[in-house]
Amino acid sequence: MREEISAGGVVVFGNTILLLKKYNGDWVLPKGKVELDESFEQTAIREVYEEASVKVDVIEYLDKIHYTYKNNWEDNNVINKTVYWFLMQAKSMDAIPLKDEGFIDAKFTHIDRCVDLAKYNDEKKIIEKAIKKYNKISKD
Repeated sequence: MREEISAGGVVVFGNTILLLKKYNGDWVLPKGKVELDESFEQTAIREVYEEASVKVDVIEYLDKIHYTYKNNWEDNNVINKTVYWFLMQAKSMDAIPLKDEGFIDAKFTHIDRCVDLAKYNDEKKIIEKAIKKYNKISKD
């Protein structure tokens, strides 16, 4: 089993959250692998920019999630993955999907639709947590 560490963001702009559409139709949050000498926060910022061309400020750390999946393109195909998630504020709603990574769309979706649109249960939960934190911060 191979270990993989990634970081990503729940990117908010007003009452919307950034989602990326993969070539297979799945809507996901931006995330990617941590590079050498890079903090989780730096990775999350870089990945959001690389995958969607969106500049962000980090509001706060949200949580980490763990899951295991099979990669059919590798001999050692079981991967134990940990993803560190951050609540982020976008500087604009302009988003351009990175086609080389298999993304065909990038858009800010109303917070009422994000959870239903997101493909994976762990990402749905992190979106729900982000919305609660963001609403709390917005009221203070």
